[in-house]
Amino acid sequence: MSINNSYFSKNNTILYDSFTNTGRNPVMELYYGDGGIANPKGYSRFIFDLDLGLLREKIDDGTISTGCTSAMTHTLRMTNTSFFDKDFLNTTTSQGRLRATSFDLFLFRIPYTNFDPNQPQLWDEGVGYDYIDSITNIPNDKNYSDRPSNWSGRTTIDNWENPGIYSNTNTGIFNYNQLQIIDTQHFQFGDENIEFDMTTEIQNVLDGTIQNPVGYGIAYLPQVENITGTSGTYSVEFFTRHTQTFYEPHLYTNYDDLIEDDRNLFSLGKVNKLYLYVYEDGNFLNLDQNPVVDITGPNCQVIPGLSGLTTCRRSKGVYEVVIPPLLGYSVPCTFTDTWRNIISNGFTLPDIINQFTVYPLAKSFTIGTQSKDPVLYGFDFYGIKQDEKILNTDVRKVGVIIKKAYTTNHLQLKVDAYYRVYVREGQTEVQVQEWTKINRTPNEYYFIFDTRDKIPNEYFIDIKVLSSGEVNTYKKQIKFQIVNKK
Repeated sequence: MSINNSYFSKNNTILYDSFTNTGRNPVMELYYGDGGIANPKGYSRFIFDLDLGLLREKIDDGTISTGCTSAMTHTLRMTNTSFFDKDFLNTTTSQGRLRATSFDLFLFRIPYTNFDPNQPQLWDEGVGYDYIDSITNIPNDKNYSDRPSNWSGRTTIDNWENPGIYSNTNTGIFNYNQLQIIDTQHFQFGDENIEFDMTTEIQNVLDGTIQNPVGYGIAYLPQVENITGTSGTYSVEFFTRHTQTFYEPHLYTNYDDLIEDDRNLFSLGKVNKLYLYVYEDGNFLNLDQNPVVDITGPNCQVIPGLSGLTTCRRSKGVYEVVIPPLLGYSVPCTFTDTWRNIISNGFTLPDIINQFTVYPLAKSFTIGTQSKDPVLYGFDFYGIKQDEKILNTDVRKVGVIIKKAYTTNHLQLKVDAYYRVYVREGQTEVQVQEWTKINRTPNEYYFIFDTRDKIPNEYFIDIKVLSSGEVNTYKKQIKFQIVNKK
């Protein structure tokens, strides 16, 4: 599994019945209730749009492929400003508002005008920062702005079809019950992070089922927004795209591009996978169509049922075929895999003929009266240097040489090895990429690390290995920095 982060292209918090714009505030505050004269009355809603450019680019060039799996997920992630300290619970914010608990937020798509995809409600982020107009108290205060977008206006000359985008009492031009609600999340304590499932929504945007989307909104349920009789204003806060911290909100895309090549470890009596790696001048190349595979036995005859096996593209230039269990052969013996229908740019290329040796299934088993001690491992790396400064335009192939600890040449053929990526905030490890299995080919272990969707910071990579029931984590195997390209 690999990840891609897509960040916001714009965002804003709109306040009930107010011209105030807060588009450039590093924190968005969703509040409800009646705080009297000191605090704004009513409620607020957050709107944003996503930059899917890098995600589309990876799909178009085949880096992200759904050919072998449909297990791609898209999750909207926003970090709660109270997430780091439990002491914030049941207290007030810096604006004097009570911290909200026990509530639901929902994610919705900004609707079209008259439900017409050809009439999207385009909107601008704005240049405001403050919630309250302090111009009368602080002359020439540039932190306050009443320019769109805001509750009523989406641009200088265009208003929302309905003020606030929709009516939560179902008495407006566009009502709550007409919204396309994507996901709902419950917040028990109020310090939880946002994790909205946008998988179906983003897939429909990418394949053109949803046309001309202009963004999304996050709000309390109408029952919360319309609540009366409160003793004050209740709020929850999340970092926006203008935060100066590492916690920039994003769409977290997780997709399956794992390669587990069994060519050197092909076993009788179990499912195995083989791969074809296609390069042009050293770069991965996608074929015009997926090739087909014939498996030939030791007698040079194609095995019945293993002719014309379909393949799928696992990632750019990498094609996978799944071989059902082979049975009834005297092993070890050599088989041949022939890859046919190889077409590039309209030209048919010669068949590719490879060989693999089938070993007895018992080779991968250890059965006896004694337990097996876990193995300790050591690692060497290439592709990223220790303490290297890497531009945020690079895509690195990181090779991992796995060997027994305290040896120099005992390389391991098959190891359940994983890596994870994180940054450090004081003593806290902030996970960037969860534990992900390392690709295994006949000649190397490796993973691809794309810096283009990573925030400049100092990063760490841990390695985890499963052995004899133990899970051993090898901390801080690689440390490096991602820096901005000037």
